[in-house]
Amino acid sequence: MAESGAGASKTLTITVVVCLGPREVREWTLDLPVGSTVADALRASCAIAGPPMPEAEGTQALGIWGRPARLDAVLQPLDRVEIYRSLKVDPKVARRERFARQGARTTGLFARRRPGGKSGY
Repeated sequence: MAESGAGASKTLTITVVVCLGPREVREWTLDLPVGSTVADALRASCAIAGPPMPEAEGTQALGIWGRPARLDAVLQPLDRVEIYRSLKVDPKVARRERFARQGARTTGLFARRRPGGKSGY
């Protein structure tokens, strides 16, 4: 039984996740040797399915379980390497534009007004 535990500890199971677009995510599960880095996981995922994104290793933001990571970060068992796509619009600007388009009466507290009630209640 000790032999099977020793053999299992020589590889790490890693998940690589890439967000290609809104509601479009690709995921790969990899078995990598102990001591592998984020760069190794990205190379292995590219070998399986071709390049997941243009410029995947160069300029894209990377993370492990939602926390920023560098390419030389050493992976732990069951880590999830995430490649984030860049935002096209700042979320604050998008919210401001959406609010201006919808108007004050149809958003937030004003959207569900009781019949006969005061504005905002």
